[in-house]
Amino acid sequence: MATRKEGNWLHGGPCAVPSPTPGLQGTGVNARVDVHPGSRTSMLLGKLILYSALFSGGSVLVYYLIQKTFSRASYYQLALEQLHGHPEAREALGTPLNVHHLQLMDKYNFVDIADAKLKIPVSGSKSEGYLYVSSSRAAPFQRWHLNEVFLELKDGQKVPVFKLRGENDDEVKKD
Repeated sequence: MATRKEGNWLHGGPCAVPSPTPGLQGTGVNARVDVHPGSRTSMLLGKLILYSALFSGGSVLVYYLIQKTFSRASYYQLALEQLHGHPEAREALGTPLNVHHLQLMDKYNFVDIADAKLKIPVSGSKSEGYLYVSSSRAAPFQRWHLNEVFLELKDGQKVPVFKLRGENDDEVKKD
C-alpha cells in the first residue's frame, strides 16, 4: 500500500489513485490542502478564517443589538403591557406567554421618527400568532402613543387588544 511519503494519493486505501494536483488530497467535501506551517498559503488561510470569524461574529452582534433596541422601545413595551393585561388574548394563546424575536426582514416592521409598526411573534401553550402594533408620536423626543394593537392567531382569528378612539385620542382598552 502506498503511503503519503511516496506520492499524493486519494484516500490512501488499497485502491488509492494518485491525485492529479500536487498538495490536494481527496475531492469534493473530503478535499484537503497540504499547508506547511509558515507558508504563504497557511498565512492567507489563517487570515481568511480570522476575518470570516470577525465578520460573522460582528453580524450576529449587530442583529442581537437591533433586537435588544426594539425590545426596550416604549412602543414595544406598551404593546406587551396591553397583551399581558388582556384576558381574551391570554386565553387564546394560553399561559405562559412567550415573546419571540422580531423578524427584522419582515416588511411590516417599520419605525421612523413619528410612526412605528411592528409584527411581534408571540406564543403560548394553546396557540401562536403575531401581535400587530401601530404607534405614533406628535414630534421627535415626545412620548409614543399606541394607536392599535391586535393579536392575529395562526388560524386567522383576530383578537382586538387595544384601539385608540375619539377625537381627543383617548386611550381605551377593548375588552
